[in-house]
Amino acid sequence: MSAARARVTLTGLIGVLGIVYGDIGTSPLYALQACLSYVSKGGMHNDDVFGLDSLIFWALIITVTLKYVTFVMRADNDGEGGILALMALAQRVVRSKRTRASLMLIGIIGAGLFLGDGVITPAISVLSAVEGLSVASPSFNRFVMPIAIGVIVGLFMVQRRGTAAVGQFFGPIMVLWFLTIGALGLHEILLHPIILRALIPTYGIHFIMRHDFLAFTALGAVVLSVTGAEALYADMSHFGRRPIRLTWLFFVLPMLMLNYLGQGALVIIDHNAADNPFYLLAPHSALIPLVILATIATIIASQSVISGAFTLGRQCIQLGLLPRMEVRHTNQTEEGQIFVPQINAALATGVVLLVLGFGSSNALASAYGIAVTGTFLCTNILAAITYHRLYNWPLWRTITVWGIFMVIDFAFFSANILKIFEGGWVPLAIGLSIVLLMTTWRRGRSLLFARWQQDSLPLASFLKRLPQSRIVRVPGIAVFLTGNPEYTPASLLHNLKHNKVLHETVFFVTVRNLDIPITPLADRVHAEELVSGVYRVIVSYGFMETPNIPRTLELLREQNIPFNAMQTSYFLGRETVVPATVPKLGFIRRALFLFMLRNATSAIEFFQIPSDRVVELGVRIAI
Repeated sequence: MSAARARVTLTGLIGVLGIVYGDIGTSPLYALQACLSYVSKGGMHNDDVFGLDSLIFWALIITVTLKYVTFVMRADNDGEGGILALMALAQRVVRSKRTRASLMLIGIIGAGLFLGDGVITPAISVLSAVEGLSVASPSFNRFVMPIAIGVIVGLFMVQRRGTAAVGQFFGPIMVLWFLTIGALGLHEILLHPIILRALIPTYGIHFIMRHDFLAFTALGAVVLSVTGAEALYADMSHFGRRPIRLTWLFFVLPMLMLNYLGQGALVIIDHNAADNPFYLLAPHSALIPLVILATIATIIASQSVISGAFTLGRQCIQLGLLPRMEVRHTNQTEEGQIFVPQINAALATGVVLLVLGFGSSNALASAYGIAVTGTFLCTNILAAITYHRLYNWPLWRTITVWGIFMVIDFAFFSANILKIFEGGWVPLAIGLSIVLLMTTWRRGRSLLFARWQQDSLPLASFLKRLPQSRIVRVPGIAVFLTGNPEYTPASLLHNLKHNKVLHETVFFVTVRNLDIPITPLADRVHAEELVSGVYRVIVSYGFMETPNIPRTLELLREQNIPFNAMQTSYFLGRETVVPATVPKLGFIRRALFLFMLRNATSAIEFFQIPSDRVVELGVRIAI
């Protein structure tokens, strides 16, 4: 079912709340508090509170409601969303190789920053929730760090079990969360309805004009209120466009604004409440239950980001941006529920180090915005190209609409750049490291492929000589994996050199990763007989799929091509990379590429080939 025509059910709407809105839904824990920290030091005025609440409200309207919910979510790639799906969509409508490469680089940067966000979100969310203990009693302060680390470690340890067992509880808990924060805010608004003035945009504009540079820096905290906007787009394939839009417009947005306005009303009456306006909204007797509920909500928020990182990681693998990794399916019926151990370990290590290094959610807030706003900019560029080329928007409309979004996103990004020395370097370092990994892997693989092609024999030449050769044909089926269907696999040439035999039935299998999420079953496998008993097979997978070559080859029997899994041997080449006389990769990038190559999951595991039916032949390649 397409994203546009997804059926709306109550169960589906509750599911959306549990998965999609965890991140943005827990932003009230720290967003306004971080904003107020900029003005509380120099003597806070009520107009400052009106202005900041106004900026948060209009950020939610413009960035989330207009940009993402109204426009970006329309640009789905066969129902799939997310920065890489949008990148593939934009690449499809451009012709220039240089432009396609530039769009891929933008997608890589966006993906890198999103993964950086995946490290910071669990840290700041869990810390901000557990810090409520300090509000209940200062004596609890010494327990905040151990409890936060314990929650985080436990969260990552249970990832291998999958989210299916607990997923059914996420939605109802988030419904309770949103109703609770909305009710807390509404109570304070009813006591002090003057805060409703903040909905007038002139208060936000006046705040910017009155504070100049200070207001510009405060924008870096305002953006904390829209963190998680990318999740609305990335999770579109799970629920469809309409349920996400409906829950945002008629439930999530109203509850968020009630809470932000309630916090603002409290601070107007008591400026000291700026230290932690979220928890001070609640009666003292309700603080501990609220801390528990907030901690559970932040675990759910972290879970959605972690699951998103797993999905993004698989997309990167399928698109050739990262080496093969182990991908475990945690649900027998849901394709999207996966667990990637390497990514899980990397995220867990990064999150714990951030919590230990920064120590508080307020300190982490400085490190948060760059990853989010950087992803916003990348999405903006790719969406503008898609709307202009794919949806045939005239240039003036494209520049007007997406230009406005770009100015706002760039203002947010620039404000966060100022925080580089306060912790903003963390997401930049994480993002740039991931970009370096992806570009190095892609460049290294292209060099390997070029070198392999240079040393290989064209398949046409091999087949031409085959009838006249004295090669002995033995019973059975041989599958040779090859990256280029026009060249003879090196593993076949090595097999002939050492064993001097060829099987009666031979399949040259090439796996192609398409820029669509899921390949239709009719297009999954194409085969043609080149000479008697020798077939060229093209197997296609989308970037949301997990390859399984033996299962796919079973489809050949529907085309009346002989295939018997029990009579099949798989021949693979194990590449040993050595430095060339004139290396084409620098020393550092070559060492990095070799490290990734050594630690990549083997083709046997990745393509789910039975290990007892594999013959590996070593191949030395110089780059």
